[in-house]
Amino acid sequence: MLVLRNATAVQFEPALIKEGVDIVIDGDKIKEVGANLAANYPGAVVKDMNGKLVMPGIVCSHNHFYSGLARGIMADIKPSPDFISILKNLWWRMDRALDEEAVYYSGLICSLEAIKCGCSSVIDHHASPNYIAGSLNTLRKGFIKAGLRGMTCFETTDRNHGMKEMVAGVEENIAFAQLIDRAKEKGEEPYLVEAHIGAHAPFTVTNDGLSMMAEAVQATGRGIHVHVAEDRYDVTHSHHHYGQDIVERLDSFGLINEKTLLAHGLFLSEKDIAILNGKNGFLVHNSRSNMNNNVGYNDKLTRFQNVALGTDGIGADMFEELKFAFFKHRDAGGPLWPDSFLRHLWNGNEILARNFGAKFGRLDAGNKADLTILDYTSPTPLVADNLAGHIAFGFNAGNVNSVVVEGRFVYEDRAFPFDVAPIYAEARKVAMRLWQTMDKLD
Repeated sequence: MLVLRNATAVQFEPALIKEGVDIVIDGDKIKEVGANLAANYPGAVVKDMNGKLVMPGIVCSHNHFYSGLARGIMADIKPSPDFISILKNLWWRMDRALDEEAVYYSGLICSLEAIKCGCSSVIDHHASPNYIAGSLNTLRKGFIKAGLRGMTCFETTDRNHGMKEMVAGVEENIAFAQLIDRAKEKGEEPYLVEAHIGAHAPFTVTNDGLSMMAEAVQATGRGIHVHVAEDRYDVTHSHHHYGQDIVERLDSFGLINEKTLLAHGLFLSEKDIAILNGKNGFLVHNSRSNMNNNVGYNDKLTRFQNVALGTDGIGADMFEELKFAFFKHRDAGGPLWPDSFLRHLWNGNEILARNFGAKFGRLDAGNKADLTILDYTSPTPLVADNLAGHIAFGFNAGNVNSVVVEGRFVYEDRAFPFDVAPIYAEARKVAMRLWQTMDKLD
């Protein structure tokens, strides 16, 4: 039993700020929340929060942990004037250079960095075409080592080796989902990692590939996680080769449902949006990545029923991501205010709930004890009505003091429970080797 005493309870949805609260944690769940509760649990470990903000854990709903060793990359990257050339010259060379060691350190480093930024959960989307079988479990080891909750999947694609590669990608997604099921049955470790059925993007997956993915969804009970309409090329490719809008094509294979995650979606048609909304699926908005790749702005955000926020591989600082999402929206003349983007951030908890079969995102009894704890001293009143404004204009990752996942501290008083210096030192060596391997590829 763990009691977080004298916390300032903060909740995004519905908005809540309440001082002098004790939060009682029993195992992996919140047991009780209220004033002066610590005395009722004499055998519990008590941690005095001294008024720190304690909120449900923050979720990054779309990330690429395979990009973790790309920071400051020193490789021979050809000029890339458009999105497709950026993919070919940078990211598709990097993912082909990844081996087991590089995948592990990239995933572990990204897990640690996400926790430092206040994330308790990250939904990942993986690619390593020359290391497919077993790659997702390698990533899972990094999640578990760091203590981060998350999901991952393999980017099914035909872009390197055609049908052979698509088959291998689908098989890895199925094998990983089955591994998760076996681990849950045995109960030998915390249930921290779940699976999607992944694909890169519709323009690199043929109908045969979508058919195999549909079988994987049926066999595993998982949903799909895929980029869509990140660039106009994806739309024109779908029209030219298949005579369908993108989501319409995916839906024709039975791939759109309440567990669906579609990343980006900048150029989806009204028909596509209606299909996604009708099936209760999610769009994940990645504002900084869209700006970085110069692909445009999603001016249809208000049309989507379910929107979450991700980074598309640009770290996992969700405070920063929310700010960019809001400011870019305002710059584009959009009507939404910070409270809408706070709801988008909170929606990551709904994605977790649909996939883990548990309650997330509220400081209520029975919810998972995934928590983010902040030091935040405000020069102005902090109340429920202005919480979104404080997050958009005040909160930042530097305020993160501690993170609790599954009822235990994975980061406390700005320190991990194990020495991370050797991990970072080894990651730097692996990064240099990875960049050198990239330069040897066509």
